[in-house]
Amino acid sequence: MKRLNITIPKKVSEAIEVYENKSKFITEAITEKIEKEAEEKLDRKLTEGYKQEYNSDQKTNSEWEDVTLEGWPN
Repeated sequence: MKRLNITIPKKVSEAIEVYENKSKFITEAITEKIEKEAEEKLDRKLTEGYKQEYNSDQKTNSEWEDVTLEGWPN
């Protein structure tokens, strides 16, 4: 554990007064925020990757479509 001295707005300080273990509450809130931001970053990277590969995927799909459908009734 590491001890930090931080400054927070009075309204926030008043809002967390109801929690017995303020350090635990703040730690969980920060952890959730960090995880959410990491997930959003990964989503952006995946979306960007899908967009970059879209044309290549479409080309591959069209090349294999005839073979995939071969032997199926029209």
